Amino acid sequence: MNKRPDIEKLKAVARDVRIDIMKMLTEAGSGHPGGSLSSVEILVALYFYKLRHDPKNPSWPDRDRFILSKGHVCPALYAVLAHAGYFPKEELMTLRKLGSRLQGHSKKDSPPGIEVSSGSLGQGLSIANGMALAMKLDKKPSRIYCLMGDGETHEGQVWEAAMTAAHYELDNICAIVDYNKLCIDGRVEDVMSLEPCADKWKAFGFNVIDVADGNSIEIVMDAFDKAQTAKGAPSIMICHTIKGKGVSFTENKCEWHGVAPNKEQLKRALEELK
Repeated sequence: MNKRPDIEKLKAVARDVRIDIMKMLTEAGSGHPGGSLSSVEILVALYFYKLRHDPKNPSWPDRDRFILSKGHVCPALYAVLAHAGYFPKEELMTLRKLGSRLQGHSKKDSPPGIEVSSGSLGQGLSIANGMALAMKLDKKPSRIYCLMGDGETHEGQVWEAAMTAAHYELDNICAIVDYNKLCIDGRVEDVMSLEPCADKWKAFGFNVIDVADGNSIEIVMDAFDKAQTAKGAPSIMICHTIKGKGVSFTENKCEWHGVAPNKEQLKRALEELK
């Protein structure tokens, strides 16, 4: 297992990432705060603990791969990549600007560290399957991590990919659902209920890890450890999170799915986060 980092340091990184997200979106005037904020601890635990990667050599052949299937929450990924050393933090403020590498939905290698282009929901797990099969054929130690939104799993392609991953016993895959219970159209249970969510994935042949608090770095790290030791089947972490986590006026608010804060709201958010 990976050596455990200082938890307080990781919590500080998560706080700074949230600050960056709010600043980036305010500067851009558009973007998606809700899901970006809910997924912070998942990404921080991944990049600062579990993922085998090298910011100085993003194309290292034996690296683990991370697929951001819900590409609209790329502000969180950009901020984490910058804090991990993939590119200067100052570049974060160019989000969604003409000529910037930081597009509103993630684009492969732009910036370095982005494995695939994403934006059209439902495709990430299929891409992860292809990578995982290739790693198996090449006898590589690499693992593939794929983050999906809960509303995204309404897409039929997700379940086709789930059948494929289980059929080929792709135990080098760890799928993750950011289960914040809200999507752009409202409460997930009202739009299309996923429950019993864990039982569904279990029926499709996955090793299911129910993460009671997906905004706890310690609990998320434990879940990544469990997924790594599972053999013979793909794993999925169902991470129960809070949409808009960390900022009082965005938490559990559907309307903050895709609305950028204004300057007054940014000031209030920064006061809370700092």
